[in-house]
Amino acid sequence: MAVGRARSEASRRAILLATRDDLTEHGYDRLSIDRIATAAGVGKQTIYRWYPSKSELVADCLVEGYIVRPILTTSDTGDVRRDITAWIRAFAEQSRVPAAASLTRAITAAAAENTAVAAHYQEQARATQEALVGRLEAAVRAGQVRPGSGVETVAETIVGGLLYRILTRQELDDTFVVELAELVFRGVLEPAD
Repeated sequence: MAVGRARSEASRRAILLATRDDLTEHGYDRLSIDRIATAAGVGKQTIYRWYPSKSELVADCLVEGYIVRPILTTSDTGDVRRDITAWIRAFAEQSRVPAAASLTRAITAAAAENTAVAAHYQEQARATQEALVGRLEAAVRAGQVRPGSGVETVAETIVGGLLYRILTRQELDDTFVVELAELVFRGVLEPAD
């Protein structure tokens, strides 16, 4: 009996890895159960039995950690503008990798169809935003950022601007990085004189 379970778990892992690879290469809309089955060495019926829909398959990939966007931490050099700009730049550089951008678009498409995917995606995004929020809160305490600036909303705005560029396949070049940082600091974060 243990042999059957191990074989099933090995098949499941192979399916999830193949799904991640197919998402990376082809995106969510063109996700192919045929290609996944072939790559995983299982029959299509096995995949359909375990995952009645594409979104459930992607949800399991997310929940099991097969699709994870690394969490970027922020530095505290004493200059919040420099630190946040460096964080935005690191996020942009990470997202310029075609596989990372493709997975972001695929997860977003799956999240629109499946609440489990959406919840897990939100959990991952929250971890990313918390790094920004923590740095911004430290800047408030240091007097570099105006109290009551809504640092959580600011963090969501930064992440949202970056994700919008990824989803619409616009370049995350250095001009955009600088303009986004300037917009945030000029409009929201500068301490009142």
